[in-house]
Amino acid sequence: MGLAILHSRAQLGVEAPPVTIEVFLSGGLPTFSIVGMPETAVRESKDRVRGAILSSRFDFPLQRIIVSLGPADMRKTGGRFDLAIALGILAASGQMPQRDIERYEFFGELALNGDLRRIPGTLPAALQVAGAGRAIVLPSGNAAEATLATGNVYAANSLLEVTAHLEGAEVIDAQEQRYPPPADSDVPDLIDVRGQARARRALEIAAAGSHNLLFVGPPGTGKSMLARRLPGILPPMSEAEAIETAAIDSILGRTFDSGRWRQRPFRAPHHTASAPALVGGGSDPRPGEVSRAHNGVLFLDELPEFSRHVLEVLREPMESGWITISRAGAQADFPARFQLVAAMNPCPCGYLGDRQGDCNCSADKVRHYRDRVSGPLLDRIDLQVDVMRPDAAVLRAAAPDGETSDTVAQRVAAARDVQQARSGCSNAHLEGGLLQQACRMSRQAEALLADAMDRFAMSARAYQRVLRVARTIADLGGMETVEKVQMAEAISLRGMHRDEGLLNAHRQAERLPA
Repeated sequence: MGLAILHSRAQLGVEAPPVTIEVFLSGGLPTFSIVGMPETAVRESKDRVRGAILSSRFDFPLQRIIVSLGPADMRKTGGRFDLAIALGILAASGQMPQRDIERYEFFGELALNGDLRRIPGTLPAALQVAGAGRAIVLPSGNAAEATLATGNVYAANSLLEVTAHLEGAEVIDAQEQRYPPPADSDVPDLIDVRGQARARRALEIAAAGSHNLLFVGPPGTGKSMLARRLPGILPPMSEAEAIETAAIDSILGRTFDSGRWRQRPFRAPHHTASAPALVGGGSDPRPGEVSRAHNGVLFLDELPEFSRHVLEVLREPMESGWITISRAGAQADFPARFQLVAAMNPCPCGYLGDRQGDCNCSADKVRHYRDRVSGPLLDRIDLQVDVMRPDAAVLRAAAPDGETSDTVAQRVAAARDVQQARSGCSNAHLEGGLLQQACRMSRQAEALLADAMDRFAMSARAYQRVLRVARTIADLGGMETVEKVQMAEAISLRGMHRDEGLLNAHRQAERLPA
């Protein structure tokens, strides 16, 4: 008889709960069983482990082998336990010493020839292993992401390398914790956009305060072009944010890309995407596009073409920054703090209000088209901006009429620094007392906002979002208090259906751009 106990971790959302692997060898007819709610890939590890042990020139014990994966009531998935099971069999049969095995956690899928294959979800597991004070042994293909979390990483290419290390014959050097240097951004530059001063201003405000943004305009006016330049004016992610985003890619099994370290993700799913593709799902819950856009930008082009049901599932993560996926056998939480940028036409044909196009859409068709996007979802979009066709003279001009992304990014970064120093978060995420404390208004600004609430029938959520946008505009201007000028601009950037009478009067009084 023999018993060996090793440690590993399962994958459940962004969590990596500990799993104890107990391998027990006893007399009787040769059998090999795995208990502890293993799913198909785990049960199939019996054949992979047997082949790897024999290919590595070890003896496969002709005894009764019981592998227990505890806790017994937690479902185990994937091939991540192969290495630990194989080492447990070798240790329990006396072919490998058990000294120091307690200080490691083992991960890796085995090929039949004994090679180690990379597994998904290494980074969340490495973060938990570091917190437990253990070292981690894993495939070389996972080493780059694991070193983001801990400096106690032992990377191997095969089962033989791991056993040689544990026996002290050929010690594997530990890899230190390290972060790749930030790479140069490959995001297109804002200077490429001709005209559209109002839309570019809205893009800067959205970047400065992490606000959601909707562009409405005819085809070919540059809505998508503007949206794709938003990541270029956003500040780089902090190391903590970059690790959170890399953890999502790790769960999906994507190879760690050091070239995009600290660059904010930009996700643009097609309008045929399903609800599970957008927010995540499956019997084994996996993250969707909203989580892949965590700490970055989610761009939805042709917004009304998305299924109404698909759009409605965005409402909760837009508010909470998390998505919870519940299934009969599992429940997983994934982070989803993204910045939504959307684009749509003003009508089905796209040319309503376009001076260079003829629109033949009836009022009912226009209303039906816009009703595909629900009021509650629109209420969660802070900036809703009309994008009109630029003059031909602007497009033909030899020199650009705007600023580079670097110039705008400097103002955005300065505004973000002010917000972090004041509240510890971006203005779009201000809540409760922090919102009231940060958004101090002059009496004129208060009066304008109160008048706008009555005129436009604004909800309490819309009131707070206008207030946050006004605070961001004030931050960009270096103002401590929100004045009437900033409040008028914030209201003017809100909503597709609005009465312009009140705002036009304030624009004339304050000489604001229309």
